[in-house]
Amino acid sequence: MTLEDLTLDIEQHIDLKATPEKAFAAVLHRFGKGNTRPDGESLQLLLEPKPGGRWYRDRGNGIGHLWGFVQVIKAPTLLELSGPMFMSYPANNHVEVKIEPLTGGCRVGIRHRALGMIDPQHRKGVGAGWNHMLAEIRKDCE
Repeated sequence: MTLEDLTLDIEQHIDLKATPEKAFAAVLHRFGKGNTRPDGESLQLLLEPKPGGRWYRDRGNGIGHLWGFVQVIKAPTLLELSGPMFMSYPANNHVEVKIEPLTGGCRVGIRHRALGMIDPQHRKGVGAGWNHMLAEIRKDCE
């Protein structure tokens, strides 16, 4: 295995005609109860928006999956999450969501970095997943 096989670094952003406050609220919603797969099915995610808060799937009947923890929350400009996310194998992820004001709106940027034994299917699909997330945030804001 090479270092490239063991790492992931994806960065995407969108510009919105919305205030940073509105965008941040949409980010919290989409990372939590409003999170869906591209086919519209809910991922049943919950996000506790506080330092150390859990980010997890609650599938009911005691079934769930820890995705990570809130590392940093600084409304309305920054959310950082770290943990295994959807990778149920030796890997750790860090997701940084930055919201920057622009004239007439704001920019929402997502940077996802991971280190571990990354499954090729996850590597292939993660960019599409973040594109979907950003598109849903846009719908919520505009």
